[in-house]
Amino acid sequence: MAQPHPLALKDQLERAIVSGSLKPGTRLDEVSLGKQFGVSRTPVREALRQLASVGLVDIRPRRGAIVAEIGLKELVEMFEVMAELEGACGRFAARRINDAERARLVEAHQRCEAPVRQGDHDAYYAENVEFHEAIYRASHNRFLADQTLALRNRLAPYRRAQLQRLNRLPESFAEHQAIVDAILDGDAESVESLLLSHVTAQSGHYSDFIASLPADTLLNAV
Repeated sequence: MAQPHPLALKDQLERAIVSGSLKPGTRLDEVSLGKQFGVSRTPVREALRQLASVGLVDIRPRRGAIVAEIGLKELVEMFEVMAELEGACGRFAARRINDAERARLVEAHQRCEAPVRQGDHDAYYAENVEFHEAIYRASHNRFLADQTLALRNRLAPYRRAQLQRLNRLPESFAEHQAIVDAILDGDAESVESLLLSHVTAQSGHYSDFIASLPADTLLNAV
């Protein structure tokens, strides 16, 4: 059987982690994964090594590889940095966005509306990712966009958890509308402020955010 390139396997595992199919703390057994994907242990080991290099997997002596967990203090700190990065993307986007990117941003925002009406958290999360990535691209700063995307992927399981909070979908959609309006108006300062509030874990709902986290996250966040 032809062996897949380790990057292809790495991408499949990354999507499973980011989507929440593989939850923080899940043990990643090389033999089991090899059987699941129809490959030998060598490409599995290389894919896990690559995922460890970007922080999505922890490789521990005698425990092997597990989906990375984040302690509570580190989680809050990472959300603070995430908010700053997204704010910078928004600030640059307000100044640099072109006509085609304006249209894509509006379209991405509009696609979020149906999942809000349906209360479909998974569908909203997928469209939410596209919305934020439209802002990253419109920043016209590739390095900033890459760093923001990498941290977004690292926090993805926890950002998904945020959306489970009661009434969070319509709140998030309304925040998106304000962000879109500010970008289209070229109001860089307002966009940055809106994104800081939109992304940060402490945006007036800190206790709700903590309560929304999976129990095993809180148990390990010491």
